[in-house]
Amino acid sequence: MILHFQMNPSSGVPVYRQIMDQVKYYIASGTLRYGDHIPSIRELARSLAVNPTTIIKAYSELEHEGVIEMRHGKGAFVADSGRPLSPARQEAALRPQARQLAVEAGQMGATENLVVRVVKEELEQVNRSAPTPEPTDKEKRDG
Repeated sequence: MILHFQMNPSSGVPVYRQIMDQVKYYIASGTLRYGDHIPSIRELARSLAVNPTTIIKAYSELEHEGVIEMRHGKGAFVADSGRPLSPARQEAALRPQARQLAVEAGQMGATENLVVRVVKEELEQVNRSAPTPEPTDKEKRDG
């Protein structure tokens, strides 16, 4: 599975936090599920052109929060507690990013219609390019 991590150095949000937020988003959206492997520290540091200690910090925080688990010699995996978030928790996770977008849009004088259109288009593109999540065992049984 290919995950697309995008860093915005001008957002004011530390890079390690952006990584954490994106991992949580992938879990909340169902793109990542329990047991899924996430990119190695080295691999992600190379693809984002950031210091590996930045990735270590993000993964350590995610592990501390119970979102991922590190397996010595095998890498990082989505933890059992990393199940999709409830709608209320999804909103709480999305709100800071929405706030940042609103601030930047306001600073450049973008209209509400433009912001909504761009967000909808990006959602459509992400949904088109995202792999279809495999049904869980429960979903298969409940069919």
